Amino acid sequence: MKICVLYGGLSGERDVSLSSGSGVARALRQRGHRVALTDLFLGYENDFENIDAAFTAEGDGCGAVTENIPDIERVKSMRPDSEVLFGPHVMEVCRAADIVFMALHGGDGENGRVQAALDINGVRYTGADYLGSALAMNKQLSKTLFRAAGLDVPQGVIVRRDGPAPQSVGFPCVVKPCSGGSSVGTNIVHSAEDFAAALDEAFRYEDAVLVEKHISARELTVGVIDGRAMPVIEIIPKTGFYDYKNKYQAGATDELCPAPIGEAATAKAQETAERAYSALLLSSYARVDMLWDEQKDIYYVLEANTLPGMTPTSLIPQMAAAQGMDYGELCEELIRVSLKKYDT
Repeated sequence: MKICVLYGGLSGERDVSLSSGSGVARALRQRGHRVALTDLFLGYENDFENIDAAFTAEGDGCGAVTENIPDIERVKSMRPDSEVLFGPHVMEVCRAADIVFMALHGGDGENGRVQAALDINGVRYTGADYLGSALAMNKQLSKTLFRAAGLDVPQGVIVRRDGPAPQSVGFPCVVKPCSGGSSVGTNIVHSAEDFAAALDEAFRYEDAVLVEKHISARELTVGVIDGRAMPVIEIIPKTGFYDYKNKYQAGATDELCPAPIGEAATAKAQETAERAYSALLLSSYARVDMLWDEQKDIYYVLEANTLPGMTPTSLIPQMAAAQGMDYGELCEELIRVSLKKYDT
């Protein structure tokens, strides 16, 4: 199979995307597939002529994820027409592939725009379609849909850059961009002074910011593939909260799989994840993050990640390993379930 592994883009999760894409490309090549590892934004040289050569290249673009969020302005300076998201010849390579493996993360990869462009061009791809992607990426919309499905969510309000003064949800609270990922621009706030600074930081990334009541509870995440929940992982940062640094720096967080929460709690978390997946009209696969208030036995749904991290040590691969599925098998399984979107 000819597979284009699409990574990069212009989100703050660019480095994570590169790491995921590199891992997927290596695994699929090892399983006999022809793979083109393609940077969505940078694309190929302007004199690029042989599309087939993209699928025979062996470079894997591997790189470690540092604790620093990528400098997107520097990336934009690498192309003169930076207002165009798709780089030179990217769509040509996508159309030449049997399927595009979406290794994108963050706004450009998960808000549905790339998916819609691929749909218009008749390109098959992994993961949710453009509508499910858009609904999951916008936390205001997803919270509304979660509530409508009878799921619990933290109390919160949306604050806009040029809107009225924000309503208080009390302290401590969580301030984060409405459509961000990987906790980029996210802070837990304990005072009015810190609140103003947190808003300023979140507004660096987006004009709409979500302010939520902070809930002290156990943090769980559950993958869902083709509508069925995977094993539960409990996330325990060694310091602070599960921010960008703790997500991607080795040893910064304990990720317990399967989560030591008992059979009843495991079943409830998995049911909650499946309901959240369904509420957002998702398909193929996703990962649902939640907080479990053990005393009240309430599962607060935070968000669904439609393109969760796919490095060999990411959360979904850990869940797959707990089910006896290795990384390469997982990559092929995600392709298989994604192709079901195109069954007629």
